[in-house]
Amino acid sequence: MPSTTRDRRTEEQFLRFHLIPDTNVMLPVRHLTEVLNIPLGQIMPIPQMPSWVMGVYNWRGEVLWMVDLGALVGLTPTHQQGLAVSSHRAVVLHPGHSDAHSSRNQMLGLVVSRVEDIEWCNRDEIQSPPATAVTSALAPFLQGYWLKNNGDMIIALDGDSILAAMPKS
Repeated sequence: MPSTTRDRRTEEQFLRFHLIPDTNVMLPVRHLTEVLNIPLGQIMPIPQMPSWVMGVYNWRGEVLWMVDLGALVGLTPTHQQGLAVSSHRAVVLHPGHSDAHSSRNQMLGLVVSRVEDIEWCNRDEIQSPPATAVTSALAPFLQGYWLKNNGDMIIALDGDSILAAMPKS
């Protein structure tokens, strides 16, 4: 097999996105449904929810809970970033297990600063960070980190842990 051909058995596609301040994170593409561009004012706030729950959005006629991913993992919340934007960028996350009985209400919209690119990553190259390098807010959602050949570090998140963090109604 030529060296330029990717070994699909050991590599997986991840969507890389950016959170403020200066943090690149990724989730497996197989856990994502689509990328959304949501105009400001289209996310309806819900009282009595954690500060990282932005509210709900009408997605394809269904209610999609929207989460400020940066705020959830202990970074700068969207409303404190001071960016002049007319819309939110979000990715739709669904459970990692393939359960034919999964319903849409198990999906979440994750608001991010910007969507970057698709990365091919060998899962064996995702490393555990030293415990001292991980904040208590990030730890429950952390799968590890991946150090790219160019030296860039990307944090690998666990989508199922993010889904599990949602308050139960």
